Amino acid sequence: MAYEISLLTAMGISVLFALSLNLITGLCGQISLGHAAFLGVGAYTSAMLCKAGIPFYATMPLAMLAAGLVGVVVGLASLRVRDDFLAITTMGVVFLFVGIVRQQDWLGGELGISAIPGPDLSKTGFMWLTLALAAATAALCVYIRKSWMGKVLNGIAEDEDTMRIMGIDVPRYKLAAFAIGTALAGLAGALYGQHFKYVGPDSFGFIESISVLSMVVFGGIGSVPGVIFGAALLSALPAWFQVIGDYKLLVYGGLLFLMMRFSPTGVAGIVRRALKRGANAKGSKPAITGAKP
Repeated sequence: MAYEISLLTAMGISVLFALSLNLITGLCGQISLGHAAFLGVGAYTSAMLCKAGIPFYATMPLAMLAAGLVGVVVGLASLRVRDDFLAITTMGVVFLFVGIVRQQDWLGGELGISAIPGPDLSKTGFMWLTLALAAATAALCVYIRKSWMGKVLNGIAEDEDTMRIMGIDVPRYKLAAFAIGTALAGLAGALYGQHFKYVGPDSFGFIESISVLSMVVFGGIGSVPGVIFGAALLSALPAWFQVIGDYKLLVYGGLLFLMMRFSPTGVAGIVRRALKRGANAKGSKPAITGAKP
């Protein structure tokens, strides 16, 4: 039972983390290859504050604030670049973060921070806390997507120049997406540190950024249910099949390639097309009329 609880907790953290990236990449169309850096900012912030004696529950909003502020800084630096140049810029952020952490002894250096104190919760209680926060994040993402802000962000993703012509303050909305998405990644980082009781530079590198991007693309970019499915499945696969854990980057990279090549809308797009075909087939059936008496 302890194994299942640990797996569900890890899946909840992955879902929250993937949803945070989906706000930036899926809704706003801003490609980020360095999202793990914001997970790391939240994890290190929470871990250091817990080590200083601050209760874990108080560190969660502070971890979100720290990651969100870093996200705004990165967003400001990325306003003048798009597409491939934006991807390269965000990719540099994760390497910069890992490099800084490795060189700073007060951040634990190469050894990281271990034995992180946490709340007086059982493993089951922490699992429910994680799942509740993941569910709340999913509800927030759905709300944002249906709101005026979501429509503007979707418009920016579709045609940024047209939105500028219409008088939309594109930089402000881009920064808002970065701030919210990275703050949620910081929350996932705080939960990550508590779950594993350890944070280190190797936990938040480029591989983790590709892994979470694979979850978003596999599930369906922009689709909240799809991202939840993709994150839950891909985070559980290495635990279910050891061989996948040994070749995680290869498997995730292969899935990313296949989805972008054959189904850019991911599993969510496949399901939508299947339902549409089923509805069309049902609607096209000839009506059976009986003879009038």
